[in-house]
Amino acid sequence: MYIILAILAFGILIAVHELGHFLTAKLFGVRVNEFALGMGPKLLKKQGKETLYSLRAFPIGGFCAMEGEDGDSVDPRAFHSRPAWQRAIILCAGAAMNFLLGFVLVLCISPDANFAEPVLTGFMPDCPYEGTDGLLAGDRILRIDGHRIFFASNVSEYLARSGGDTHDITLLRDGTRLTLEDYPLTQRDYTLESGETVTRYGLYFSPRDFGFGADLRYSWYACLDFVRIVWNSLGDLFRGAVGIREMSGAVGIVDYVNQTAQAAQSTEEVAFDFGYIFALIAVNLAVVNLLPLPALDGGRVFLLLVTALIQRLTRRQIDPKYEGYIHTAGFVLLMGLMVFILFNDVVKIFAR
Repeated sequence: MYIILAILAFGILIAVHELGHFLTAKLFGVRVNEFALGMGPKLLKKQGKETLYSLRAFPIGGFCAMEGEDGDSVDPRAFHSRPAWQRAIILCAGAAMNFLLGFVLVLCISPDANFAEPVLTGFMPDCPYEGTDGLLAGDRILRIDGHRIFFASNVSEYLARSGGDTHDITLLRDGTRLTLEDYPLTQRDYTLESGETVTRYGLYFSPRDFGFGADLRYSWYACLDFVRIVWNSLGDLFRGAVGIREMSGAVGIVDYVNQTAQAAQSTEEVAFDFGYIFALIAVNLAVVNLLPLPALDGGRVFLLLVTALIQRLTRRQIDPKYEGYIHTAGFVLLMGLMVFILFNDVVKIFAR
């Protein structure tokens, strides 16, 4: 059941993306030949005034087929007949809808999320970091090594990512902003009242605020944090900190969702996990889709800007077929990467 729900959720994410293209295309008067939910053979279809609306057999996405999207139409309402700024908005609208969906999902689960404030409330016994020349209760941690801190969980995350023992920590103390430069802050062993020994930074933080206004703020911060997670992951991949074999595609994510749901202790926990995971994926899709790579919307926007610049400088029209060649090559490479990731996901599942 969880696998089916995960597949349907993926279909919704992609359908919402295509809906963004569809709505903005209609807004700017671009002819949309077909708007489809799902892929494969048509199950249901209805011909509108100019657009065919269809429901297809496989719930794995959808598409918005705009007239002249590849530049091969003389229709005055074709996509390529629109001004460059309108085409850019249409291309970016899918990612914007994914980001908006991610925000709404986080907002729905926000009342149950542990969005602790990065405000210090105290220290573990014998913690060496408490003091006027260090940290004090009431300090709000704003940045660590240049990274903005949204939640208390970001503190340990970015202390660990720096890979060093000293950090530049920006604080807000009694309304005054100050920075502790090269401040030594590392994990050490602490003994709890139960006698258990734990390795921590020794800091206690404020619980979250409640109310709809706080939920809106936390949800916005969470989505910005998701964007940062995606960029950090891409950076780790390009630096070689993680290998391409550690990447997961749709199969790996569905498998992870299934395992997470089965490990949950209640229906409420399952709903929370589903909401959180797919909010992260929705924002992930928004960011990745806007990367300036051929075949992605970001690549189309990038080439749109390049061709517009060339036309302005040379006063010559660029044949859209050349852009089509670039996107076709990019699509082939993208499909190759997706097949590799799919194969890798299947191998990892059977190797367990």
